[in-house]
Amino acid sequence: MPDLLARILLLVPLLLSLTVHEWAHAISAYRLGDDTAEREGRMTLNPIVHIDPIGTLLLPLLGVPFGWAKPVPVNPARFRRSVSMRLGMVLTSAAGPGSNVLLSLLGAVVFGLLLRFAPSIVMPGTAGFALCKDVVLVNIALAVFNVLPIPPLDGGRIVDGFVPPRWEDAWHRYCSVSPFVLAAVLILPGFFGIGVLSWPIGMLWQAAQQVTIAVATL
Repeated sequence: MPDLLARILLLVPLLLSLTVHEWAHAISAYRLGDDTAEREGRMTLNPIVHIDPIGTLLLPLLGVPFGWAKPVPVNPARFRRSVSMRLGMVLTSAAGPGSNVLLSLLGAVVFGLLLRFAPSIVMPGTAGFALCKDVVLVNIALAVFNVLPIPPLDGGRIVDGFVPPRWEDAWHRYCSVSPFVLAAVLILPGFFGIGVLSWPIGMLWQAAQQVTIAVATL
């Protein structure tokens, strides 16, 4: 029961983070001239419209350490003429993990403010402590994971916008096997007990802790 309760509590920051992530994609595309997401009701912070039953609810409740929301539709052909489709896709793709970086920073600042002005709320072992920690960690993990240069992740779309013509054939061959690369990243660390993402996530978590301490001791 405690494990299940912890997983349910984790859904709160996860759903918030995934919702903001998808909204950031939608609003970025809209500002570049593509209103596809807006017309389909996806340019919203209402989490219900972004929920994927498996990626957002089932897997996290089963204890799987990752998740996803329904991808926001983007049509680069609708970008303004002043923005190339490749640049537009880079900017739109980067908006998702960028929003998670900002959320993790905001979470670290709020954590520090609570430590300073209402420490009883975020004492270790309390729900407030777990929630603040999860908000920061979930967003760091989402940002790091999504910038991996593996299509269809955001990082893959970002790289696609910068691939020079002479490397396009090799890139397309890589894209054809990218599902297997993504599966290896997700599955192999579990077998060997090490995570390829643990180092960057750990470094960013330490940086977030320093922000929290700085705010709490101002």
